Amino acid sequence: MIEDSGVNGGCLACDLMVGKAPLPGGTVLRTESWVVEHCVGPLGLGTVVVKPARHVVHVAELTAQESSELGPLVQRVSAAVTEVMAPEQVYVCLWSHAAGVPGHIHFVVQPAGKDMARFDAFGPVLQVAMGDAGCFPEAAEIERVCERLREALG
Repeated sequence: MIEDSGVNGGCLACDLMVGKAPLPGGTVLRTESWVVEHCVGPLGLGTVVVKPARHVVHVAELTAQESSELGPLVQRVSAAVTEVMAPEQVYVCLWSHAAGVPGHIHFVVQPAGKDMARFDAFGPVLQVAMGDAGCFPEAAEIERVCERLREALG
């Protein structure tokens, strides 16, 4: 399913899927074409990524199978994040750059609510502020949330 990550220049998304990089919480869900994992960046507890199981750099490169799974999966994951985290809103956005270079696409599914008021920002500006703050959830907290997300996703 996954191309050799060495061919992909040490792609972090691929490395996380094959165990070459630490992934607190492990894989939350895997479908035929997609993988759901807790975000390894500073976007807060309960933020997950939905990414193709193969190395894909552009949405235009998705196969018909990948495309047909994407919408229902993002809705399902968003519902699980809503159930587990009880946010005011769930943001869904595409990320695809690493160090300014297009990389393995992934959809970030992020709970947002009043608890983020300390950043005095919302939407993309919130994500920038969270990145600048560099606050990472504890691995034990991630493990607990991932277990609850697995239960919510059935």
